Amino acid sequence: MYGKVWVLDTETKGTGAQMVPLESTLKRPQPKEHFLPATARQHKPAPEPVERAPRRFRVTDVVSRRTLGDDLDARATLAVLAGQRSSVDVNVAVWEPGEDRWRLLTLAEKQLLWARRQTSTAAG
Repeated sequence: MYGKVWVLDTETKGTGAQMVPLESTLKRPQPKEHFLPATARQHKPAPEPVERAPRRFRVTDVVSRRTLGDDLDARATLAVLAGQRSSVDVNVAVWEPGEDRWRLLTLAEKQLLWARRQTSTAAG
């Protein structure tokens, strides 16, 4: 009559290993079986890409609240910004078609647009 054979299991997480019966380390879990064969499973079709309309901008003067340009494309917006003394003199908003509203550009977005304005005036 033989006793159980015990081994040191080092695969435990935490503080250390533990003694376990040899049978528990020899048994490997079986891979999960699918209920349906691979040919019967249906995959979702890839969503069709959505055409995005060009961005539309609105530029307003900060002091007078006068609209300097409304429903402008990017090139026309850069042309309006080229005539301004400083980026803080104007507010720039972009049309959000999903929300049906004008969204004021963040400071980082406005600075990016302002930097483009400087490169477009230098090139032209």
